[in-house]
Amino acid sequence: MSVPLAAPESLAEGTLRVIPLGGLGEIGRNMTTFEFDGKILIVDCGVLFPEEHQPGVDLILPDFEPIKDRLDDIVGVVLTHGHEDHIGAVPYLLRLKSDIPLIGSALTLALVEAKLKEHRIRPFTLTVKEGQQEKVGPFDLEFVAVNHSIPDALAVAIRTPAGMALATGDFKMDQLPLDGRITDLRAFARLGEEGVDLFLVDSTNADVPGFTPTERSIGPVLDQVIAKAPRRVIVASFSSHVHRVQQVLDAAFANGRRVALLGRSMVRNMNIAAELGYLKVPENVLIDYKKARDLPDEQIVYMSTGSQGEPMAVLSRMANLDHAIDVGEGDTVILASSLIPGNENAVYRVIDGLTKLGANVVHKANAKVHVSGHAAAGELIYCYNILRPKNVLPVHGEYRHLVANAKLAHQTGIAEENTILASNGTVIDLADGRARVAGQLDIGFVYVDGSTVGEVTDADLKDRRVLGEEGFVSIIVVVDAATGRIITGPEIHARGIAEDDAVFDDVAPKIVAALKEASGNGVRDTHALSQVVRRTIGRWVNQKLRRRPMIVPLVIEA
Repeated sequence: MSVPLAAPESLAEGTLRVIPLGGLGEIGRNMTTFEFDGKILIVDCGVLFPEEHQPGVDLILPDFEPIKDRLDDIVGVVLTHGHEDHIGAVPYLLRLKSDIPLIGSALTLALVEAKLKEHRIRPFTLTVKEGQQEKVGPFDLEFVAVNHSIPDALAVAIRTPAGMALATGDFKMDQLPLDGRITDLRAFARLGEEGVDLFLVDSTNADVPGFTPTERSIGPVLDQVIAKAPRRVIVASFSSHVHRVQQVLDAAFANGRRVALLGRSMVRNMNIAAELGYLKVPENVLIDYKKARDLPDEQIVYMSTGSQGEPMAVLSRMANLDHAIDVGEGDTVILASSLIPGNENAVYRVIDGLTKLGANVVHKANAKVHVSGHAAAGELIYCYNILRPKNVLPVHGEYRHLVANAKLAHQTGIAEENTILASNGTVIDLADGRARVAGQLDIGFVYVDGSTVGEVTDADLKDRRVLGEEGFVSIIVVVDAATGRIITGPEIHARGIAEDDAVFDDVAPKIVAALKEASGNGVRDTHALSQVVRRTIGRWVNQKLRRRPMIVPLVIEA
């Protein structure tokens, strides 16, 4: 279904309006708003991690612009689970209005509250669990257990007089999960009998045939790798992957090793999980990092962050010899995670760096040390057949994932016109069992750069890329204010360009001639003269050096 690039009309009475503000066409910054009777419910509020073409950016947030003027209309934020791409932007939303209620499971809210504490925000929270129903404004919510790579994940059914929407969050259908908590297909069947008018469904693995392997299949592999390791073992995973940490703790215990947690987020999250009973820590297995360094190498496992090649995370620092732990010959490094699209180059750089240091690097490509947390095509088909939704909105995935998910819906008998391929900002209206595209909002990227939020623009990032890839040339010229005659200069300095500054001696006379011609034509404005300098040296550098550096001309009147 094509999406009209037009602003939506006013919301009709008795209609549910759904707007994804992030998470479509990308893996991250998941956020969707549901509006009915003048009130707004938000499902998830996550971040997207930057790629190489976004230098200097720390995080990317959903675009809050459509709701900034309507903060008082927001009745709550439902958080489906505790991963950063679903909760990471909550502090930035609550900076706008700190008393917006947060709704989620015990572990999810505990992880959010720890994050908010760092931002000095004390939230209003409502803890819910599977099977529970809550009335929030005009929305009747029912929470359904779903299985994912973090405990306590929930789908949410949103009932309104306009119809029922079911948002899965991230999920899979592991029939032998480590915690025994399976996706509640009986609840899905019951909701299907009632009638699901709009199904918002995880698309991440929609293009993967069959079924996602069970988490239990990873335990024996980890145990085997750790048993054979001659020296230290370093396992890198997401800092919230409680199940994977549990498996590492169990494997270490079975092989007479102790485990030290590395990375602030890893330590924080696992402490929370252990306190709430989601992480079962074998006796005397955990050890403080500083004490662990005194143990023999064959008795220690380090559990760290950095599985996605993040520059400041523990594993990258080890690979760059910028960490107290010096990885060397005989060490074993396990990357117990999948690759998030866009992170491939960074991860392979870390793998190469660790291999050069002599480590044996075990990862998903050469051993079964990770399984996905998302439903593959076979599981999604099961869901479609159980639910029989009237309308489908594939979410959470890059465009190819959304298309693959839509094709699965078609295969199960859902009409093509009832499957909406949307993008961030697409406005979908639901009424009388029919979902239709009602317009398109202009949605952008909101960049977090250090302490600034939303100040960095795409133009700024383009400048950073130019500086990083092409270099920098500055030109200073002092001219007489009355006559335009050059008094001093041009002084030309370059950075990030291989050639010596002397190479610019050839272009200096051209700049002088261009300025003389401009002043002869009566040009005195320093900005206009600066543009003359920019054009002159820009053409020369492009032709002579085959480069397009950032050019900063400065014409000063005297």
